Amino acid sequence: VSEHARVQAQMDRLALLSPAADILGLERITTLLARLGDPHLALPRVFHVAGTNGKGSTCAFLRAALEADGRSVHVFTSPHLVRFNERIRVNGALIGDDALADHLARVLDVADGVGASFFEVTTAAAFLAFAEHPADACIIEVGLGGRLDATNVIPTPAICGIAQLSVDHQAFLGDTLAQIAAEKAGIAKQGVPLVTQRYPEALHPVLLDAVAKARATWLPMGDGWDAATYRERLHYRDENGRFDAPLPRLPGAHQATNAALAFAMLRHQDVIPVHESALKAAPLWAHWPARLQRLDAGPLVDRLPTGSTVWLDGGHNAGAGEAIGAFFTPDRLGGERLQLVIG
Repeated sequence: VSEHARVQAQMDRLALLSPAADILGLERITTLLARLGDPHLALPRVFHVAGTNGKGSTCAFLRAALEADGRSVHVFTSPHLVRFNERIRVNGALIGDDALADHLARVLDVADGVGASFFEVTTAAAFLAFAEHPADACIIEVGLGGRLDATNVIPTPAICGIAQLSVDHQAFLGDTLAQIAAEKAGIAKQGVPLVTQRYPEALHPVLLDAVAKARATWLPMGDGWDAATYRERLHYRDENGRFDAPLPRLPGAHQATNAALAFAMLRHQDVIPVHESALKAAPLWAHWPARLQRLDAGPLVDRLPTGSTVWLDGGHNAGAGEAIGAFFTPDRLGGERLQLVIG
């Protein structure tokens, strides 16, 4: 719900969309973008990020590094946490209400007969905004899967990345990790490096097949680049050298791996050079709410017994559960009980 009347009017139109809700594919988004003049072909160079868990955080680290280097950056992520505007960030700032209403209206006005979904319309609106405002880079987060996701119409991204994999959205992506990996790897593009986390060897044939079909190059963690946490620093290395950076301000050991993936993506593309000092700044600059976020005093916390600590996290699959479980160690809990409220 938006307090801005014009945005809410377009949100009401979005809410009526349903025909494509349960069908992945690129036909509708391609038709929709064609009616809009193909804005996806006029974007700044794209950093395309897929993954079951960690892709949003990886996008946050990418943005932090690029902005620390003085670059202007557009970002498309999903879903939003509080306001729809969070999905579309233009030159570092959340899209304004008037601009959001205008872009959604322009897409919806040409969408008759396409059967576009909520996410496809939102993606087209973001691409419109990005194409019409100059910037140095676009960071695009995959919505669901990869191969048939609406964002997978970018012909030549600067680089592609895949974060952690877990079993999720089985109705769309398959029941096994191998099937899910194949769908995520569908973002690979000819001549573009695909940088990924380290995966079990059983998944390697799937990834190798995907990059071979795309005629891309696969750069998994541990092969060409690597990272480790040592003495409270994040140590990164690849064929171009090594450096160490502060551990991420975002809580959880898994965030160091997400930051390292962002480093690897930035260092294995040659479109936008990024200084090492900006990479070192990124772990402390990156901000991504609802990822093991400790809530400050406010209407919720103030209702609880004095001394209560409240953490908020959007994790909703086994992989995320493991990361959350690894964070709440006996030492961190200090003998206190951990009570979970799960929606």
